[in-house]
Amino acid sequence: MITLTDIAYVRSGVADLETATRFATEIVGLELVTPTEVGVAHLRADGRHHCLALVEGPSGVISSGFAVASADALDAAETELERSGISVHRGSPEEARSRRVREFIAFDDPFGNRVELVSQQETVARPVAFSRGAGITEFGHLCLDAPDVHEAYRFWSTRFNARVSDWLGDAACLMRIDPVHHKLAVFKGESAGLCHMNFQVGTIDDVFRNWHFLVEHDVEIEMGPGRHPQSGAIFLYFLGPEGFTYEYSFGVRRIEDDASWVPRTFDPAEPGSIDMWLGPTTRPITQPQLKSSQPVEAPS
Repeated sequence: MITLTDIAYVRSGVADLETATRFATEIVGLELVTPTEVGVAHLRADGRHHCLALVEGPSGVISSGFAVASADALDAAETELERSGISVHRGSPEEARSRRVREFIAFDDPFGNRVELVSQQETVARPVAFSRGAGITEFGHLCLDAPDVHEAYRFWSTRFNARVSDWLGDAACLMRIDPVHHKLAVFKGESAGLCHMNFQVGTIDDVFRNWHFLVEHDVEIEMGPGRHPQSGAIFLYFLGPEGFTYEYSFGVRRIEDDASWVPRTFDPAEPGSIDMWLGPTTRPITQPQLKSSQPVEAPS
């Protein structure tokens, strides 16, 4: 089994890099890392060098990154994936440098989501220079799309250390790789894509201050403020350029006693199953998965 230690980043292709970067900084509040690469904007939210890379080119999500503990763990993951019949691409030094990691491998999940496993993601010691006071504390989770969330869970739980925390019927599977209720979620969608990217904020006040800020700046609010009964988090989803959905949330549940936790199932049609406060709910907009232009090696 492959042990994921954390989420690492999202890479998103954007046709208009300037507009997408301006939204990520001036609206979301992320720090733009000093540019070192033409056509790529690295955005920072916590100790990671970056958690979001906007790459100039076709619009769509490029890949979602997860960390493993070491180079040896990455080698073992590569071997295990290839033995199971999954084609794996070993990133070049130039590709790794763009991701600010020592090494990485890339592969597609059964539904076409491009996943990257990385070792030694760069850490930056200085405090984050946020573009505005949104109250962001960290990159919280990412959510992928798949036509069958139960099949997706089988993939993530049999090959990786993901455990289901809760089900939203056949509509979503919320999974943890550490005590946080979910670092990875899979929503039911027609095809592969990134449903949303989450940033945790420090207080409930931050959620509501951000809500007013977004409304004042004519940003489309997709859902919220509300409170998810599964994680207990107070949420706010909003739409950025090129179909990229962001989320702020506060107060996510932690599952410290892993052995005693029993996953629950919620009916998405039941009032309050998505928002305990009974506000209007809608499915976040997904940024479609781009087909990888990188060569993929055949399994050995």
